[in-house]
Amino acid sequence: MLSYTTYVHPSSTVWVTFVHGAGGSSSIWHKQLREFGKRFNILLLDLRGHGNSKPNFKDAFSEKYTFDSITDDIIEVIDHEKIQKSHFIGISLGTILIRNLAERFPDRVESMIMGGAIMKLGFRSQLLMRLGVVFKSVVPYLWLYKFFAFVIMPHRNHRESRSLFVREAKKLYQKEFIRWFKLTTEVNPLLRLFRAVDIKIPTLYVMGGEDYLFLPSIKKVVQKHSMSSLVMVEYCGHVVNVEQPILFNKIVIGYLDKEAQ
Repeated sequence: MLSYTTYVHPSSTVWVTFVHGAGGSSSIWHKQLREFGKRFNILLLDLRGHGNSKPNFKDAFSEKYTFDSITDDIIEVIDHEKIQKSHFIGISLGTILIRNLAERFPDRVESMIMGGAIMKLGFRSQLLMRLGVVFKSVVPYLWLYKFFAFVIMPHRNHRESRSLFVREAKKLYQKEFIRWFKLTTEVNPLLRLFRAVDIKIPTLYVMGGEDYLFLPSIKKVVQKHSMSSLVMVEYCGHVVNVEQPILFNKIVIGYLDKEAQ
């Protein structure tokens, strides 16, 4: 089972589950814990091979990773904690996992908050993925990760986010990075499905105004999906919860309070 931590509120029955992205860990949510802990029960988890979820569980080195299998990891934790339904807050690749979970288990999802959401890989993103496929076995993964992080988060004000993700990525093994990277082979059909299907679960996209790779597609998705809305955070890049934590917390908690009414 994944490594996870719960913070139980003395009176609230509402659960919020945080899902980090590839190369990160539950530690990226440290700027959210205090504020969200005042209002909600919190579930933090480390995806397989990340943080304290070491890659020896479930024979991770011999198992092919899929979005469904990683989603099942999350459901296993939620079932173990007897959480019937939760709001889900994700960042980057974590938003793909949340959307996949909602597709397969819609009755477990109260709402989805998608920070730095990925709903389409444009030309530059696909070029990055192709370069990664070519070089993943011959170039140290940390070099690739630093390069990807700089392309996705290029500005000076993105430096904290880049540094945090590179620091967390150092804890990965080369083979673990390759297994996660191979997920890119199935991501395009999955994202195409997500864009086409209006799942009709309340969804808030919180995107940095400088998230040039992924923001344009999110604007189109919000126009098509009836229960989706978008908040753009100006002068902010991909990892909005790290770059603008006070604003991110205010936006998301306000949204959750509104959904509870």
